[in-house]
Amino acid sequence: MRHGFVKVAAATPDIKVADVAYNTEHICNLIDETVREDAKIIVFPELCITGYTCSDLFMQDVLLEDARQALHMIAQHTVGKDALIFVGVPLAIDGELYNVAAALNQGKILGLTTKTFLPNYGEFYEMRQFCPGPKKAREILFDGEMIPFGPQLLFTASSMESLIVSAEICEDVWSPIPPSIEAAREGATLIVNCSASDETIGKDSYRRSLIEGQSARLICGYIYANAGEGESTTDLVFGGHNIIAENGTILASSKRFHNGAIYTELDMKRLLSERRKNTTFQTTGERKMMRIPFELKSTETKLTRTFPSRPFVPSVQSERARRCEEILTIQVMGLKKRLSHAWAKSAVVGISGGLDSTLALLVTAKAFDALGMDRKGIVAVTMPCFGTTDRTYQNACKMSQKLGATLREIPIGEAVKQHFKDIGHDPEDHSVTYENSQARERTQVLMDVANQTGGIVIGTGDMSELALGWATYNGDHMSMYGVNASVPKTLVRHLVHYYADTCEDEDLKAVLYDVLDTPVSPELLPPKDGKIAQKTEDLVGPYELHDFFLYYLLRFGYEPSKIYRIARYAFGGEYDDVTIYKWLETFCRRFFTQQFKRSCLPDGPKVGTVALSPRGDWRMPSDACVASWLRDLEQMKPEK
Repeated sequence: MRHGFVKVAAATPDIKVADVAYNTEHICNLIDETVREDAKIIVFPELCITGYTCSDLFMQDVLLEDARQALHMIAQHTVGKDALIFVGVPLAIDGELYNVAAALNQGKILGLTTKTFLPNYGEFYEMRQFCPGPKKAREILFDGEMIPFGPQLLFTASSMESLIVSAEICEDVWSPIPPSIEAAREGATLIVNCSASDETIGKDSYRRSLIEGQSARLICGYIYANAGEGESTTDLVFGGHNIIAENGTILASSKRFHNGAIYTELDMKRLLSERRKNTTFQTTGERKMMRIPFELKSTETKLTRTFPSRPFVPSVQSERARRCEEILTIQVMGLKKRLSHAWAKSAVVGISGGLDSTLALLVTAKAFDALGMDRKGIVAVTMPCFGTTDRTYQNACKMSQKLGATLREIPIGEAVKQHFKDIGHDPEDHSVTYENSQARERTQVLMDVANQTGGIVIGTGDMSELALGWATYNGDHMSMYGVNASVPKTLVRHLVHYYADTCEDEDLKAVLYDVLDTPVSPELLPPKDGKIAQKTEDLVGPYELHDFFLYYLLRFGYEPSKIYRIARYAFGGEYDDVTIYKWLETFCRRFFTQQFKRSCLPDGPKVGTVALSPRGDWRMPSDACVASWLRDLEQMKPEK
C-alpha cells in the first residue's frame, strides 16, 4: 500500500434465492478469488447470503437462522486473509429484522452497518419485512460477542491512516441525504455500498452518474457492489452492475448481466490531498461515530489502473475537440476584456513561427473578431536574428498575412551586436549571455512597438516553460497579458491542430501543419546547414514527461518517488526507467530554482485545474530548498 494505493474489489457471486448453503459456498469461493488478486477491500451485494428477492421468506426463522450461521462461517473463512470484507445479510436483532452490511476481517465480525433508508415504492417494498436502522450506532450482544451495530460505522486501517471505510446499503445513496455524507465529514475516505438495484431502461446510466457524483461530492473512493444473475426474475432482473469510482471518476465498471468481480487501485493519499486543498470540504468538529480498527498488512500494491501519459489532453477525440474549443474561448474572453479595459488600439505579438507564438496570434485574431476590431490592428512582429531559419521565418510571415494581421519585420542582429560591444561580450562566445541578449532585445522591441501603436504586448510563453523556467527573465518571460500562461506545451500542440482542422482555410491549415511539424526551439544559436541547431527538448527533456510531472506534483501533491513510479506505468515502452528518472530529477531542480520567474508573472487567464499564477494557484518562496524532494526521489534511482 505504498504511496497510498490500495487494491479493492466489487464482487457479485452466483446465488440461488433462499439457498443459503449454496450462496455461502459461492461467496467464499469469490473471497478466495479476490484475495488471490490481492484485493484488500472486498464488497459483496445487499442480502447476498440469502438473496435480495426472498420477499416474505425473510419472515421465516429457517432462513434467518441459516443466514446467521452462514455469516459466522464466512467470517471464519476470512481467517488468514489480508482483507476487509463486506457482505449483505438479514439479521434479527432485539425482535426486529434489519438489512445489514457485515464487516469481516481475520475471522471476526467487526461491525454490522444497518440500512437507513428503506424503499417502499414501485417494485420495492422493504418496509414490509425490514425496520430502518437506528439513528445512532451502539454495541449489541451478538452471539456472545459485543459488536458495533447501526449506521455510519467507521472502520480504520491500523497500517494505513488514510484508509477509513464506511458502509451504506443500496437506497441509502439514492436518498436526499445519504449516510455517507456524515461519514465522510467524520473522516471516511472510502464508502462501500452493498446494493441490489434492478435493471430498467436507462437505469445503468443514472447509476453511474450517481456514484460518480457522490464520490466527487465527498472526495472519496466509492465501491458499489450490485446483485446479479441468480436473483428471482418473478418481476425483476438484476444485472450485477458493479462500479468503483474515485473523486468523480469511474475507474472500473462491470459488464452488466455477468456475475464476477472487478478490481482497481484507489489512491487514498490523492483523496486526502484533494480534501486538504478544498476548504469547502469541512470535517465535523467532534467525533460522534464509532471507530473500529482492522488489520491489513502494509504491502506493495501492484498497479493495474491506468495513468494517462498526457493528463492535460483528453484521449477521446470528441472530448479533445470540445476541450480545445473551450480553452480557446477562455483565452479569447480573457484577452478581449484586457484589450477593452486598456482601450488598446493594437495588440503586438512577437511571431517566431513556433507553436507558442502561433497560438497567441490565433487567440488574438479571435479576440479582435469578438470585439469587432479590424485584424489589421494586430501587429505581428518577426525579428530575425542569428538563429532564425528560413522555415520558421516563412511560416511566421505566411500565417500573419493569412490572418489579416499587420506584419512588421524588424531585424535585431545589428542592435544585439551593438549591445555586445557595449557590454564587452565576444560574439563568438555563444553562452547564455549571447542567447538572452537576443530574447531581451526582442521584448524591448515589442514593448516599444506597443507604445508606438497604442497597444499591449501579448505574451506567448506556455505553462510548461514557466514550470521549468525555460524563459529569459525580463525577455520572453515578460508581457502585458500572457494568453498561454496556463496552457501546457502538450496542449498547445492540440490547440493549434484543432484550429487548423476547423479554420476552413486550406492555405492557413498548411502553414499551421508545418508549424506543428517544426522542432521546438528558441532559435537563439546559429543554424547548421540552414536547419535549427538548438532543440529545446534535447536540452531540458521531453515536454510530455515534464507535463506529466507538473500535473501530478501540483494537482495532487505527489512525492517524486510516486510520480516516478506511475510514470513508469504511463510511459512504458516510450521511455526507459533511467530516462524518466533523469528528467524527473531535472524537473524538480528547475521547478524549485526558477520560482523567482513565476513570482512576477504578467496577468493571464487560468484555463485548467493546474496553474502557476503567483496571485492564485501557486504561491511558493523563490528560495525554497529542493533537497527533501530529491531525497525522496533518490530511493527510486534505477540501475544504469
